[in-house]
Amino acid sequence: MAPERETATRERNPAGATAAGRPRAARLDQPRPPRRRILPEWDPEAFGRLSEKIARFLGTGRFIVWMTVVIILWVVWNVAAPRHLRFDQYPFIFLTLMLSLQASYAAPLILLAQNRQDDRDRVNLEQDRKQNERSIADTEYLTREVAALRTGLGEVATRDWIRSELQDLVKELEERRRHDGHPGQVVFPAERTERPPGRDTDDR
Repeated sequence: MAPERETATRERNPAGATAAGRPRAARLDQPRPPRRRILPEWDPEAFGRLSEKIARFLGTGRFIVWMTVVIILWVVWNVAAPRHLRFDQYPFIFLTLMLSLQASYAAPLILLAQNRQDDRDRVNLEQDRKQNERSIADTEYLTREVAALRTGLGEVATRDWIRSELQDLVKELEERRRHDGHPGQVVFPAERTERPPGRDTDDR
């Protein structure tokens, strides 16, 4: 039984040249080698910045002036120049092709620049919204704190309130003493007239 098992194990796991010829499976703990790409690679951020520069130039008056000058020179050259030097005869098909090619490239570049601007505006709006939410939360917190302070101050006895209460208490005590038959007695000793220093209390 044991030799049969060894033979079956050898058949399932061949060794030697047959095992070496097998392709090794990719390991999960190692990065895969980069694949070759047919199309050229470019930096999307750099291409986007370039498209924005071109779109900004296309939207200026300088571009319109230069394009008008080029078209006028093109037409004048192909009309007034000698026949053997003309490269675009009337009706200027090559000029129409160049203008169409320029428009076909300008439109996607302008759209790409607009998309990038929309993305920036969306990010700015999101940041402004979060900033407004934080400002509203801070304002609500400060409002609650001010309301709590006002409530606390409403329960605190102020100096004027204590003075008025003491004055009312003094008046009430004086009235009670007058009512009891002691009109000449002073309520508080501090209200007595101070005597000059150095004299005894009995000057009689």
